[in-house]
Amino acid sequence: MSKKLILIIDDDNRNIFALKAVLKAKGFECLSALSAQEGFSIMEENKNVTIVLMDMMMPDMDGYQAMAAMKKSEKMRDIPVLAVTAQAMVGDREQCLIAGAAGYVSKPINVDELLTQIEKLTK
Repeated sequence: MSKKLILIIDDDNRNIFALKAVLKAKGFECLSALSAQEGFSIMEENKNVTIVLMDMMMPDMDGYQAMAAMKKSEKMRDIPVLAVTAQAMVGDREQCLIAGAAGYVSKPINVDELLTQIEKLTK
């Protein structure tokens, strides 16, 4: 089976760096974008993205807006989005799922939970 290609969209380079380090150590290939718009460009150019890890709190376009835009795009609508958020308030998980996320992990990220979600969503 080919390696799963994960796109990380997060406006904080430190989060991208940490996620990439963990995921590469587990054998995943990663691409990253510092904004939703940049992430869309990557998905348009790269047909092999199997899942998107989406930071929900970004300037310009947040994760909710980005997921709504993805759902409208023929090329992006079938790519599962795993919402990644520091907002672990009651109802946040449900909001993310209602907005179109296929899964949800809160920061600080539990690596085992992250890997379980990725496996489940990329079968």
